[in-house]
Amino acid sequence: MQDRRNFVKSLSATAALAALGPVAARAQGSGPIEQVRILYGFPAGSAGDSVARRVGEKMGGSSYTKNMGVVENKPGAGGRIALESLRNAVGDGSVIALSQVSAFSIYPHIYSKLSYQAKDFEPISIGAIMHHGLAIGPAVPAEVKTLKDFLAWCKNNPDKASFGSPGAGTQPHLIGSLLSLRSGIKISHVPYRGTAPAVSDLAGGQIAAVMGPSGDFLSYYKAGKLRVLATSGPQRNPYLPNVPTFAEQGFGDLTAEEWFGFYANAKTPADVRARAHAAIIAALKSDSLKESLGVVGLIATSSTPEEMARSQQAEFERWGPLVKQIGFTADT
Repeated sequence: MQDRRNFVKSLSATAALAALGPVAARAQGSGPIEQVRILYGFPAGSAGDSVARRVGEKMGGSSYTKNMGVVENKPGAGGRIALESLRNAVGDGSVIALSQVSAFSIYPHIYSKLSYQAKDFEPISIGAIMHHGLAIGPAVPAEVKTLKDFLAWCKNNPDKASFGSPGAGTQPHLIGSLLSLRSGIKISHVPYRGTAPAVSDLAGGQIAAVMGPSGDFLSYYKAGKLRVLATSGPQRNPYLPNVPTFAEQGFGDLTAEEWFGFYANAKTPADVRARAHAAIIAALKSDSLKESLGVVGLIATSSTPEEMARSQQAEFERWGPLVKQIGFTADT
């Protein structure tokens, strides 16, 4: 198992210019970059992809880059491929990545080996927050309307008690496993390759429940095809205001927010990272961007690099003991 303490150290932006190498030195003090690539480790059309594209569209003409940022999707391995690519990229600020915090807060606890460490990157800013939710479909009787009802139904129907998630080792998988653990009721996990196929099966009655990004349930929920029983945020989700949180229903440690954040290669000069931060912050203030992210259930937000680093480490420390309680490992 890798040294996890090494994984979370070196998040502050304190590298001296002399240690940055000739490529970075040339970037220091230079003008806007001609073209910035934004790596994202999941397919086009997914929730985080919307963040990368909307922010990228508004970067052009800034002190950071002359043109709009171009998103380069690198799906696979739960987003790890994109981070590996960023780690190997030239550290001149022309390549950044958008990643879910789980890649740094959960993956180190479930994989015995990772091809990257947190010290390989520098945080720029959080871009959006996502709440997860538990939804049930037509496979569960219509009289089941609350989380308490659902748990009782699961207890009485152990052969049907299951929940899908976007994949093994994802935050929704672990939240669902915690629900099973804390309630003392066996709810089998069914991993999918993404939320879309899971929600399709849920709406079609092939599976009882799905734990996943709440935004992926919105259109079905509004159409009356799914019932959302709980959301994972510390407060009610603004797009599902009538749905109580897990905490409101007695499951406080299921409170979880998953954020998407922008990262630079650790060799990127501090002034280039500062310009990237300014451009991203300006984009996130746009009302049109906030509205477009709201369509997919995301809450646009921003942070300083230091705030992002602290949040990342806090999430890492929080999920370690929970993963041990669940007893899950992604290693085969």
